[in-house]
Order: sequence, then C-alpha cells, then structure tokens
Amino acid sequence: MRKSWFYLGAVAAISISVFAQQTAWIPGPTTLPLWPRGAPGAAANPLPEIDRTTAKDNLIAGRAVIRLGNVSAPTLTVYAPRGRNTGAAVVVFPGGGYQILAIDLEGTEVCDWLNSAGITCLLVKYRVPDSGPYPKSAAALQDAQRALGIVRFHAAEWHIDPHRVGVLGFSAGAHLAAALSTHFDHRLYEAVDASDQLSCRPDFAVIVYPGYLALEEQNLAPAPEIHVTERTPPSFIVQAEDDGVHVENSIVYFMALKNAKVPAEMHLYAAGGHGYGLRRTELPVTDWPRLVETWLRTIHMIGN
Repeated sequence: MRKSWFYLGAVAAISISVFAQQTAWIPGPTTLPLWPRGAPGAAANPLPEIDRTTAKDNLIAGRAVIRLGNVSAPTLTVYAPRGRNTGAAVVVFPGGGYQILAIDLEGTEVCDWLNSAGITCLLVKYRVPDSGPYPKSAAALQDAQRALGIVRFHAAEWHIDPHRVGVLGFSAGAHLAAALSTHFDHRLYEAVDASDQLSCRPDFAVIVYPGYLALEEQNLAPAPEIHVTERTPPSFIVQAEDDGVHVENSIVYFMALKNAKVPAEMHLYAAGGHGYGLRRTELPVTDWPRLVETWLRTIHMIGN
C-alpha cells in the first residue's frame, strides 16, 4: 500500500510539473516583439518562460490562473474587435508584483471584455521578474513606453485612433500604468525605430487595485517617483477597502490627480480583496468593467 501511495504521489508531482510547463501562455496570431534586436540590457542566456502556477496557488472564481515567469523577450499582442470598432484602444499590463504576469486573469480575459465593447486590446507581455517598480528597475517602464509608441505607429493598420489610446493595469501593472502616465516626456532607452518618435503618453488610464503608489515603509506616503502633473491623463481608479495591498495606493494617487486638476474618478468598495481581475463573484466590486465603459463614454473616448 505504501508503494502505491508513493507511486500516486510521484505521478501527481510529475503531472503538476508537466501541467505548469504545458500551459505556458501561447500569444495570439498578431504578436510583435517589443525589441526586434533584443531588450535593453538583455541577459545572454535567459531562463525559458514558464507557467509558475502550482496546485497550491489560489483559484480565482473557481479557476486557475496562468502565472507566466521568466519573461525576457517582451511582446505586444493585438486583439481586434470582431464587430463594432469604436476606434479606441487600450494597452493592458497584467499584474504579478513585477515577478510574474497573470497573463490570462489580467490579460487575455481583459481583451475579451474590451473587444466586446468595440475596443482594440493590446496586451503587453513585459519583462519579469525584478523589472520594477521604477526606479528600482527601468525594464518594465521601458517596455511600456516602447509599446505605446508601437501602437501609435501601427494605428492606421490596426484601425485605431492614435488620439484615443489608453492604458489599463492591475496591481503592479496598475503601478506601471501610473508610471507611464507620469513618465512619457523622456524615453528611458535609445531610440530603436520610428515608433520611438511618437508620443508614449496615454490618452487615459484605468488603475485597478494598484500597488507601489503608497510607501508602506513611509507610513503610506505617496511614492515620489510617481509625480502627477496637469499633463497626466484622465484616470479611473478602483480598489476594495479590504485589499491586502493597501487601499491608500488608490487614495494617494487620486489626491495627486485632484491636486493637479487632472480629471479622475475613483470607486472604493467595502470588500473584494486583491487579484480578482474580471472574474465575477457575488461582490459588487467585480462589476467595475461596466463602470469603466460608462466612464469612457463620459470622457468621450467611446461613443454610446
């Protein structure tokens, strides 16, 4: 009997390992490398990408999450709406603490929703791990700046209005969206091609349960490198009060926007925790995508 249990345990362990390797994310057909000649400071022999999900990881709304790790060759994947096209586009940054990317929960599932609203989704697989927050590392912000330029360069080809290109990020990706919203005047890398001559300023930003915007070690003071000015784009912010990544991250960013007279809308909910993405639960916070659509109509980024 002992041998049988050992055998079953070994098979289970192998199955989990194989599952993690086999379910690594496969990008859509329209996928471009962000850096055709390699990312700035790229390692000579990078580790292979892998899904770091294990059987011990929490399920979200009853389903597993792809946690993509060891991303050294960042990409931009285009998901175009199949029906109505509003001309608006959203560049999406999944979260994962700048260590992994929740590439389905906070990536492809977001693109499905945006496409249903007639919005082109551009999913950024940015470098991880240890690629942020800026200025600890500039890698993720370099990828974000480069992605915005590429989107505007291909705007006509992808049926996008270059003046209606926004960003949407979750957790660390929300910090990245805020960092890009405040660091667009100067590229953090040497120009690669004509894409880098175009603006990387987002036209709007959606900030979902952000991290790193309030410094826990400094009594939740605002992060000084996220310097909001009157040129920071209009922003939508959503978070739950019981989020283990403190709700003050949203509050300090909203106040910085308000003080700079940047149009902003914030929704704080009593419950919801962290990392729910778009997966519906019984909690009202998971209705936030409908609120974003209303806000985008309000600021005239999409029509009725």
